[in-house]
Amino acid sequence: MNYNEAMQYIESLGKFGIHLGMERITGLVELLDHPERKIRTIHITGTNGKGSVASYLSHILTASGKKTACYTSPHFVKYNERMSIDGVDISDEDFAAVTEETKAAVDTFLKNGGEQPTQFEVITAMAFLYFAKEKVDYAVIEVGMGGLWDSTNVIVPELSVITNVTLEHTDRLGKTIEAIAEQKAGIIKDHVPVVTAADGSALEVIRVTSEEKSAPLYVYGEDFSATLLAGSMQEQLFLYPFHSGEREVTIHLAGAHQIVNAAVALKAAEVLAKKDPAITEKKILKGMDLTTWPGRMELIHERPDVILDGAHNPSGVTVLRRALDTYYPHGHRYFIFGMMGDKDVSEVAQILFRDTDTIYTVLADNGTRAEKPDVLARRLHKKAIPMDDLKTAFETAVHEAGPDDVVLVCGSLYLVGTFKAKGLSEDFL
Repeated sequence: MNYNEAMQYIESLGKFGIHLGMERITGLVELLDHPERKIRTIHITGTNGKGSVASYLSHILTASGKKTACYTSPHFVKYNERMSIDGVDISDEDFAAVTEETKAAVDTFLKNGGEQPTQFEVITAMAFLYFAKEKVDYAVIEVGMGGLWDSTNVIVPELSVITNVTLEHTDRLGKTIEAIAEQKAGIIKDHVPVVTAADGSALEVIRVTSEEKSAPLYVYGEDFSATLLAGSMQEQLFLYPFHSGEREVTIHLAGAHQIVNAAVALKAAEVLAKKDPAITEKKILKGMDLTTWPGRMELIHERPDVILDGAHNPSGVTVLRRALDTYYPHGHRYFIFGMMGDKDVSEVAQILFRDTDTIYTVLADNGTRAEKPDVLARRLHKKAIPMDDLKTAFETAVHEAGPDDVVLVCGSLYLVGTFKAKGLSEDFL
């Protein structure tokens, strides 16, 4: 199987949709001789911040001299982005090889009467197989959706992380914060430490589950914290209380929410360091300083500033808007906005946009879930301008923006992926 054949197979699985449950992935990894049991893992879930925390931890572990894998979703341009080792995406050749081996296991599973695995389940199995073959020291694994019934939950990790819990995927995870928290708390395993920045009723659910599982729990605001010293789009400096005392930490991800995400990653690293002396304070600080994470307040050009951000739910755009108000209190804001049709467009718009903003609506991607620009413009209840072409929308916004203004491409990670795939920043900036 070559790479093109592998991609055809992976993309053909998209029609099977999303079906939460453990039967298919359990059968699949068993046929692959349980690659997930051959690697040490860190399991990360949460409504927002999963990817950022995964990136922080991956960079920390790599800086500590550990061969570190990372599994995240979705991708921006290529499926290869979902599985990387020490920051390098899986090669096309290796992707094709693990696809072929995993497909053979799927075929056997189906022949034995099993139900067709979903695309995400197959890719998850592929990632475990690839990481095991590469004999990584650690694999940082991001949940796809929820936790309890997510295919990544076949692992028994060294550490579980629950970044935060707000309403999301209510059609699948539950209609209340408590119900969603129960799904996310489903990654908690017996005696495995848990780090979280959840609060309120969600925290109480996590606390109860941790107690039931005899899992040590570390809570942001109770057991650890962070204090912002200075911040800009390019760099943030904050204090973190290590066991040896408070230290200044530098990160390059923007927004106050990233201080919390960074603190969660720091506590997670400290917990891992208890069993691994190679993870030192010096290496932790180095890893934090090296961390990047595309598509999250990603500054790709200055004067005018052009930012890519994949926030797509009310809590995500709340922190995005707060960051815009902090870093750009005076400049005009141009939004190139595309969103999935099944998202809460009205609430997102109410949080994100102001009457003085200029808004161009675009198609986030060519998938069936993306809302059409004209429909999206009507749903925004603002003076939004629908644009049939992302390239035209971006060119128009950049042309109109002055040096102190900001152009924001946002509303969906899929839109950010489409933007990157088209190479628009290279064409127009």
